[in-house]
Amino acid sequence: MAFVSHSQRDTNGSYTFSSRPRPVETRSKYREPPSERTNCNYGNIMYDRRVVRGNTYAQHIIPTTAQPDPVEAQRQREIRRRAIARKRAREQLKPRTPEAVQGRTHIDVQTELYLEELSDIIVATDIESQTDAFLDKPATPLFIPAKSGKDVETQIEEGELFDFDREVQPLLDVLVGKTIEQSLVEVMEEEELACLRAQQRAFEELRNNELAEVRRLQEQERRHSEEKGRRVAQQREVLKKERETAEKIAARAYTQQYLADLLPAVFTSLSSHGYFYDPVEKDIETNFLPWLMAEVNNSLEKRYTARALLDTIIHDVAQKRLDRFK
Repeated sequence: MAFVSHSQRDTNGSYTFSSRPRPVETRSKYREPPSERTNCNYGNIMYDRRVVRGNTYAQHIIPTTAQPDPVEAQRQREIRRRAIARKRAREQLKPRTPEAVQGRTHIDVQTELYLEELSDIIVATDIESQTDAFLDKPATPLFIPAKSGKDVETQIEEGELFDFDREVQPLLDVLVGKTIEQSLVEVMEEEELACLRAQQRAFEELRNNELAEVRRLQEQERRHSEEKGRRVAQQREVLKKERETAEKIAARAYTQQYLADLLPAVFTSLSSHGYFYDPVEKDIETNFLPWLMAEVNNSLEKRYTARALLDTIIHDVAQKRLDRFK
């Protein structure tokens, strides 16, 4: 009997245990498939955290039923979903035998060198029994009475009970017939295997041709997609250039319309402020007239110097004559 312990926590912090009896399930000698297995959780108080071992000075606080973390649960579900997806992908990519044609079915065929008889697995169960205690002494042997009377023997000569030529005929018939039957079976098996190999080769050739055709179609579709992408990109570039050209034309027209009334006013203002002038007049005013005035001033200075020198000479001559007359 196996017992499962259940704990409940009271309001004062203590625990009460209740055990519900349950029979032990019989275990099969052979491994059962996973779909037929039943999970049986046994309770062992040696590994139960609720059982206190050692000193009891510190109280063991058992957490109550904690709520599962939603993030951890989501992560576990995502991991299980990915594992199931990988398993389905492996099953889809694993090569399988083609389906049988109409009217035929697939059967399991042995391909080993030696034939083996297939039989169902015998269901066996394990039964245990407890021996009685204190059976150290062996059992007393049965009473065998003493031998009485005389032994009599009979001599049998060769050929009296067994005739080899007559008795070996059925054995030879069985051996030869079994050998021929086994040979025929092996020949038929070899022919069937050769036929299966030929069908497999034909299927592989057909599959390779289909795979090549699929690759060609995929490559064609890829080229079409790339060409379509290039054409779409070119069309987008053309539309972009057309839009930019239209924007430039509109900006130019708006600028011309805006500057139509602005240019006369600007030119008038610049002309009034003296930004527009005659280059000949400007050259005469800035270069020729200053040079002319400078030359005139030089000539006048020379004339003034000559007159001053002449006045000085005249003054000296007059002074000398005055002194001479005196």
